[in-house]
Amino acid sequence: MYIPKFYKVSDFDEIREFILQHSFGTLVTTRKGRPIATHLPLQLTKDGEHTYITGHMAYGNPQWRTFETSDEVLVMFQGPHAYISSSWYEQENVPTWNYQAVHLYGSPTILTDEELKRDLTGLLQKYEHHRENPVLWDTLSPELLEKELKGIVGFKINITEIQAANKLSQNRKDEDYRNIMRKLSEEPDAASREMAQVMEKKRK
Repeated sequence: MYIPKFYKVSDFDEIREFILQHSFGTLVTTRKGRPIATHLPLQLTKDGEHTYITGHMAYGNPQWRTFETSDEVLVMFQGPHAYISSSWYEQENVPTWNYQAVHLYGSPTILTDEELKRDLTGLLQKYEHHRENPVLWDTLSPELLEKELKGIVGFKINITEIQAANKLSQNRKDEDYRNIMRKLSEEPDAASREMAQVMEKKRK
């Protein structure tokens, strides 16, 4: 990912928090020379010096078979993004786009059955623990779990490189920055309003 140094994010804690909040990512590999992608809920884990992504996909999805021939794969996470009109600047300029994105590169392996069960247990806990009637691993019948496990393949990607960008009008002077936030908060689409909130939080 091309990242001008002004927008580069290097702090791992900030990157990890971003992935936790935008954990529905895109996994990209190649099959017979052609890029293929799957959109998936993913989990980021740091274990000592090792950082990895885990997830699962349908057994019928041919992408997991590319792991055998892929030395490296790409995982992408994207946050809010918004069109920035140059009419919001004091001086003449061209429009642009604000966004947040993280790219992770790494080597993939298939999870064992036990590793997959642990990963699914954690995934359910993450998204169900706060609900009135949470659907957790231990609340599901063994028969259902056995049936569903046959239809998926778990994987782990050991991360070898992290690229992260926050393009949030950091290069604009304070007056322009405040006006951009105000204008974004008045836009009709939710993504623009969310971008305004992100910019306000980052400025603080």
